[in-house]
Amino acid sequence: MKIARRFVEAVCLLLLGALVLVPFAQVLLRDLFNAPIVGAEEFTRFLLICVVFVSYPLVVASGENIVMGDIRNALPAPMRRILNLFTSVAAVAVSGLIAYAVFATIGDNLNNATPTLKIPFWLFLGATFFGFFFAAIIHLVHLRKPPQKSTSVSL
Repeated sequence: MKIARRFVEAVCLLLLGALVLVPFAQVLLRDLFNAPIVGAEEFTRFLLICVVFVSYPLVVASGENIVMGDIRNALPAPMRRILNLFTSVAAVAVSGLIAYAVFATIGDNLNNATPTLKIPFWLFLGATFFGFFFAAIIHLVHLRKPPQKSTSVSL
């Protein structure tokens, strides 16, 4: 499990690095050498989509989701446990449903690609599927012990 987490962290780090590097290179090449990178904006959008969805399971696994902590903390302990359980069940259901919908959408978009760079849409959708599928699995694991803690970020 730790190896998989480290691998996903490394992929996210590479995606984030590329997300910073591509626009930086675009600005330098365009402004200094009058040689813009064709499709840099499109590739940057691709990187942003991928970094958000590939990193989502890491956020879930760390229990760093944003929660309405003030409402939860105002409840008595038994109600808090019920709310935590309900939150985890709802998270499994919603993440699983989104993963299923994205998976079904991948099949409908196998031949579609971005206009400039011709990046296949299934790559975008694959990152989304990865994020929600593994988030659903992690939420399922959290059913045994919900990760909500009083130190979570609250709104």
